[in-house]
Amino acid sequence: MKLTLKIAKVLVQLINGESIPNHSAKSRLIDDLVSENIITRKGKHKKSLELVSKSSLHTYLANQLQINDLNNYILALENKNSTRAELVKITTDSKKSKERAFKGFLMNSYNSIKAELNNETIIINPTKGSFVFIYDYESFKIPKEITVIGVENAKNFSQIQEQKYLFKNIKPLFVSRYPQNQNKDFIKWMSSIPNNYLHFGDFDIAGIGIYLNEYKKHLSEKATFFIPENIKSVLRKNGNRERFDNQTTNFKIDEIQESKVLDLIELIKKEKKGLDQEYYIETNSQS
Repeated sequence: MKLTLKIAKVLVQLINGESIPNHSAKSRLIDDLVSENIITRKGKHKKSLELVSKSSLHTYLANQLQINDLNNYILALENKNSTRAELVKITTDSKKSKERAFKGFLMNSYNSIKAELNNETIIINPTKGSFVFIYDYESFKIPKEITVIGVENAKNFSQIQEQKYLFKNIKPLFVSRYPQNQNKDFIKWMSSIPNNYLHFGDFDIAGIGIYLNEYKKHLSEKATFFIPENIKSVLRKNGNRERFDNQTTNFKIDEIQESKVLDLIELIKKEKKGLDQEYYIETNSQS
């Protein structure tokens, strides 16, 4: 994903506190920033874009696009006489900018899981308040009966003990979506093993978009979207109207093969609400 000059200038306007008409800034990057809750869309008919967090935007640009100085990036693109060497210093063309200090991903579990790493047996059973980071994921293997659950939000990932009741009928191993720049490593690993993938995210249009665009399109039939049995009543009673009003669809509904996901989309449209997955932490603590 590249940052065009037009969208780069839009981001500068947002950083400066301006509100931008949605129709003047249509791009995949903007959709991604909205799904990450870094930018928000406001208004029912004439939607506008506003920045939610400057620091989150700068972090996103640095981690995802290796752009550490947005103004210099714009100046370089505007200057037709810029040399390749100058552009390399601030864009993703640089080999150095693509290097990551760590490959791999974070894992968590509330049960002991016997796994294999570099041909040695290891036990995945982190103490509460800690996680396991798998670096050499190419050699990492888990039992076939384990279901890998991708957790979208950090709070849910850190408090999986309080959500045990949701996954009574499966043997789960939880993987964090963050840090997000590690996602390609997870997809490579997940594609190399026979285990099924279950996506546990927000129950709104953005959450479904993350599942379809980041996971389902790569993992195909082995991936499904987790939908609690009581989602209909919970969404109706506890759903958030703003999570519906401020989100747009960034996927093609007619390409979705999962009937339960289609039913969830219809429910969200009918109720005109979205639901944070964090709700299920609170539900469990109260039961």
